[in-house]
Amino acid sequence: MTIIRLAAGAMLILALGGCVTTEAEYRAMDEQRCRSFGFRAPGEAFSNCLLQLDLDRAAERRYRFDRFDASFGGPWGYGRRW
Repeated sequence: MTIIRLAAGAMLILALGGCVTTEAEYRAMDEQRCRSFGFRAPGEAFSNCLLQLDLDRAAERRYRFDRFDASFGGPWGYGRRW
Protein backbone atom coordinates (compact mmCIF):
# COMPACT_ATOMS: atom_id res chain seq x y z
CA MET A 1 0.00 0.00 0.00
CA THR A 2 2.84 2.39 0.80
CA ILE A 3 4.49 1.72 -2.55
CA ILE A 4 1.25 2.57 -4.36
CA ARG A 5 0.94 5.87 -2.50
CA LEU A 6 4.57 6.70 -3.17
CA ALA A 7 4.18 5.92 -6.88
CA ALA A 8 0.98 7.99 -7.09
CA GLY A 9 2.70 10.91 -5.38
CA ALA A 10 5.66 10.72 -7.73
CA MET A 11 3.37 10.65 -10.77
CA LEU A 12 1.47 13.68 -9.47
CA ILE A 13 4.68 15.63 -8.94
CA LEU A 14 5.88 14.78 -12.45
CA ALA A 15 2.54 15.74 -13.98
CA LEU A 16 2.39 19.09 -12.19
CA GLY A 17 6.04 19.82 -12.90
CA GLY A 18 5.29 19.99 -16.61
CA CYS A 19 2.80 22.83 -16.06
CA VAL A 20 5.37 25.34 -14.82
CA THR A 21 6.66 27.98 -17.22
CA THR A 22 10.13 29.18 -16.37
CA GLU A 23 11.43 32.72 -16.62
CA ALA A 24 13.58 31.71 -19.59
CA GLU A 25 10.51 30.45 -21.43
CA TYR A 26 8.64 33.70 -20.69
CA ARG A 27 11.64 35.69 -21.90
CA ALA A 28 11.82 33.71 -25.16
CA MET A 29 8.08 34.14 -25.76
CA ASP A 30 8.31 37.87 -25.04
CA GLU A 31 11.28 38.32 -27.36
CA GLN A 32 9.44 36.48 -30.14
CA ARG A 33 6.36 38.63 -29.60
CA CYS A 34 8.36 41.86 -29.73
CA ARG A 35 10.06 40.67 -32.92
CA SER A 36 6.65 39.93 -34.42
CA PHE A 37 5.75 43.57 -33.73
CA GLY A 38 8.77 44.61 -35.82
CA PHE A 39 11.23 45.57 -33.08
CA ARG A 40 14.86 44.50 -33.41
CA ALA A 41 16.98 43.16 -30.54
CA PRO A 42 19.63 45.70 -29.53
CA GLY A 43 17.44 48.75 -29.30
CA GLU A 44 15.50 50.94 -26.91
CA ALA A 45 12.16 50.15 -28.55
CA PHE A 46 12.79 46.41 -28.18
CA SER A 47 13.68 46.88 -24.51
CA ASN A 48 10.56 48.97 -23.93
CA CYS A 49 8.47 46.26 -25.57
CA LEU A 50 9.92 43.62 -23.24
CA LEU A 51 9.37 45.88 -20.25
CA GLN A 52 5.74 46.52 -21.20
CA LEU A 53 5.04 42.81 -21.61
CA ASP A 54 6.57 42.12 -18.19
CA LEU A 55 4.53 44.90 -16.58
CA ASP A 56 1.35 43.58 -18.22
CA ARG A 57 2.06 40.09 -16.87
CA ALA A 58 2.66 41.49 -13.36
CA ALA A 59 -0.58 43.52 -13.50
CA GLU A 60 -2.52 40.44 -14.59
CA ARG A 61 -0.99 38.44 -11.72
CA ARG A 62 -1.99 41.17 -9.21
CA TYR A 63 -5.51 41.33 -10.66
CA ARG A 64 -5.97 37.55 -10.37
CA PHE A 65 -4.65 37.58 -6.80
CA ASP A 66 -6.88 40.47 -5.74
CA ARG A 67 -9.93 38.91 -7.37
CA PHE A 68 -9.25 35.58 -5.65
CA ASP A 69 -8.59 37.33 -2.34
CA ALA A 70 -11.76 39.41 -2.60
CA SER A 71 -13.87 36.30 -3.13
CA PHE A 72 -12.92 35.24 0.42
CA GLY A 73 -13.40 38.69 1.90
CA GLY A 74 -9.68 39.45 2.04
CA PRO A 75 -7.36 38.96 4.97
CA TRP A 76 -8.27 40.30 8.38
CA GLY A 77 -7.79 44.06 8.55
CA TYR A 78 -7.46 44.42 4.79
CA GLY A 79 -9.54 47.22 3.34
CA ARG A 80 -12.54 48.84 4.92
CA ARG A 81 -14.94 46.86 7.06
CA TRP A 82 -17.95 49.01 7.88
